[in-house]
Amino acid sequence: VGLLRKRSRKSGDVDPARNELVSRSLESAQQCLFNQDYGTAFVHYLLVLNLAPVLKDFASESFRFTLFKWADELDSLGRIQDLFDCYEQALELFPTDEVIINSMGEHLFRMGFRDEAAGHFHKALKLKPDYPEAKENFYRVANWLVERWHFLMLNDRRRNHKYQQAIQKAVEGGCNTVLDIGTGTGILGMCAKKAGASEVSACELSKTMYELACEVVTANGMNGRIKILHMKSLEMEVPKDIPKRVSLVVTETVDAGLFGEGIIESLIHAWNHLLLPPQSTQDPSRPPSQTGRVIPAGATVFGMAVQCLEIRRLATAAAGELHSPVSCSSEDDSTEPYTTERLSRLPGGYTPLTEPFNALDIDFNNVQELEGLCSREVSRVRLPVTGEGLLDALAVWFQLHLDQESSLSTGPKEDTCWEQAIYPVQTPHNFPLRPGDELIVEISCRDAYLRLCSVAVARDGREFCLDDCLDPDKPRNDPGPSGNPNPSLNAEAELCSALACLGTEQSSGPRDYTMLECAEMALLNNQPYHDSFRRALAKLITNLKDACSVQGPSQGEGLEVMPLTDPPSGPMDPGPDPFYVLDVSEGFSVLSLMAASQGQVKAYSSVEKTQHQAVLRRLARANGVPEEALEFWLNQVEDEQAVLQRPSREKLWSAIILDCVETCGLVRQKLMEKATLARCLLEDGGQIFPERIVVYGMLVESDTLLLESAVQGQEPTLGFNIAPFINQFTVPVHVFLDLSTLQCRHLSDSVELFILDLMNTNANYTNRDVKVQASASGRVTAVPFWYQIHLNEEISVSTFNQDSHWKQAAVVLHQPLAVRKGDWVRLNGKKNVSYIGPTKCISITMTMEASVYI
Repeated sequence: VGLLRKRSRKSGDVDPARNELVSRSLESAQQCLFNQDYGTAFVHYLLVLNLAPVLKDFASESFRFTLFKWADELDSLGRIQDLFDCYEQALELFPTDEVIINSMGEHLFRMGFRDEAAGHFHKALKLKPDYPEAKENFYRVANWLVERWHFLMLNDRRRNHKYQQAIQKAVEGGCNTVLDIGTGTGILGMCAKKAGASEVSACELSKTMYELACEVVTANGMNGRIKILHMKSLEMEVPKDIPKRVSLVVTETVDAGLFGEGIIESLIHAWNHLLLPPQSTQDPSRPPSQTGRVIPAGATVFGMAVQCLEIRRLATAAAGELHSPVSCSSEDDSTEPYTTERLSRLPGGYTPLTEPFNALDIDFNNVQELEGLCSREVSRVRLPVTGEGLLDALAVWFQLHLDQESSLSTGPKEDTCWEQAIYPVQTPHNFPLRPGDELIVEISCRDAYLRLCSVAVARDGREFCLDDCLDPDKPRNDPGPSGNPNPSLNAEAELCSALACLGTEQSSGPRDYTMLECAEMALLNNQPYHDSFRRALAKLITNLKDACSVQGPSQGEGLEVMPLTDPPSGPMDPGPDPFYVLDVSEGFSVLSLMAASQGQVKAYSSVEKTQHQAVLRRLARANGVPEEALEFWLNQVEDEQAVLQRPSREKLWSAIILDCVETCGLVRQKLMEKATLARCLLEDGGQIFPERIVVYGMLVESDTLLLESAVQGQEPTLGFNIAPFINQFTVPVHVFLDLSTLQCRHLSDSVELFILDLMNTNANYTNRDVKVQASASGRVTAVPFWYQIHLNEEISVSTFNQDSHWKQAAVVLHQPLAVRKGDWVRLNGKKNVSYIGPTKCISITMTMEASVYI
């Protein structure tokens, strides 16, 4: 108040009534803040700062705090419009406050508005370039906004040069009006303009890429000469969006499976609404400027049957009773028909079982062929088997015919930016193929997706259906001794190789499949992880039992467990009080079920999805785990945001399982915050799993990581100035790496970088210098890292082994560091604050500063 009066006298604007209103409103705001009435406090602060702007500096911190608390409350109530109205009001008062701008971006991101969120993070960084919270948020959202394949594609000199040649040839041949569909950075449209096209238009659906293309075109002196539209080509009309039909469409809206980006639909629309009629054999004299054509002109799709343990690990478990949603069943159009992998970088490699075969040819310049693609009859091909092995998948790639003379291949042996499409074979039994067999494959294009389905094997004059034949010597439709043509699996079939003690239940009639994501399948198949957890938990339970027998009945022993809400269905077995285990793993986990199978354990799982709960219930029934021994924790707690609480008023947890590492190779957000709370909820002798994580890394030289992380100058992009703009979306940490197949040179041994102790906070540190000696000369381009997860003092698992469901990550250096053998490199690792979330929390992201010293 004194400050307000002083500044009012200084400015000569003295209004006692207004000053009194401001004074009382400020006092009310502070009282409401003390009472945690954030909504009313926010209204009072708005009144104060609108009436007395001179108080902005004085009240800014309290105002921010109030805004953030009130926004979180509105978020939890689902009042989203009110939430953003509050931020708009706040930004009217503080339009250049990077903290408020960044916070609004966080809310936008969590609600799925990634483009808008990125805009706010970027704006906050422009206001304060060294603002770590906005920088971390921008890095995280950049992976969604500009996918990493953009960098690989722009660094692919051969691909860019061939497209440029085809476009230049077409334009010089008379195609002087051009439309670039899905322009991305605008490179193909700029190629057309540089070749001499009189009119060039381009469209891009992604707001981020549209804005990027506008910047790139302007920087290359073509602003106003290329018209860029922020829209889908399917929505474009003549003359509303472009003045007239064009003579050339250029596009690369294809994915690893060719049709997955919607190229068929967009080209049908283009031929009917945006392109001039194609060259007619009946009137070959019409000049190219009066006819339409497409680059690429067409494609040929190839396929090959393969054996690959890594694909099998990601696709199936429980002998086929659990499988991923990637399926090419001839009866199901609702699932994704393929996933994508770079065959040359799959751990363990792959074995071809057939020669490559021609699956499909398509002419993009024939609209009748495009329109009839989805109605084509299913074709069958019989492939001679040339290799021996289990049939795991069909691998598919294509040759893109840019014109009659030039083409690009996405084959597994090519040096290309492309991955291959993988059609996993999900059958009850991995069928062993041998030379002399014939694999029967059905090919179709329902719903504009290319679908390849392995349906049968011909051997010695008989056909074996892959869907319902378990025995290669049992002919198709042989009812067998039971008279059932679809025999079920043995009742003791393992859930997966990792869970030797768990089986799937026997079913009669048609097989009952359950779908899990590929990463969840890989987790189930991580044998060392589950075996290690089982041993570590068994040791903890044994120690707790021994402690109970020595100490006698503990306080509260024999008391009925009072749950937070309704009691669990079914009675608990009489006997000593159970040990309580809580699994708060994010996503799917079977660790709670493994705990429940120990006996005298009451396990709770925090899985939320209905299908995940159904899988756990099914496995529990099949393995004789009492229904009351496994509960779903989110059905017990009233506030899903407060997952970590006591099992009851009288009890504490014997063990709490935390999901520490994301599949991508990064430490989970909020890990240390969860660990701090979990320690307070443990009984004497209780334990967090894992108890400690050790981060390891090494120095490597890898051109591949550089190419996947940033555009390397103007030379690969045909001399166009693109790198500075798209490299704004470069992130310092590269995720989902497989170091076992990454093309790189190791320049050092592995070293310990960091320790995260979840049971003892005193053992942790916020930053650490590590000295690494170079074992070879070269350029340090990255520091890959992984984790040794210590379940207890004796048992640990690594995230860097062939059975791991986790991938690895790497810090990519902005400037490669030249080293000689014997040099010492100093790495400085820091524990950062992660900010995308309702509250700020401590998490770990590896940021490295590297320097060489003698």
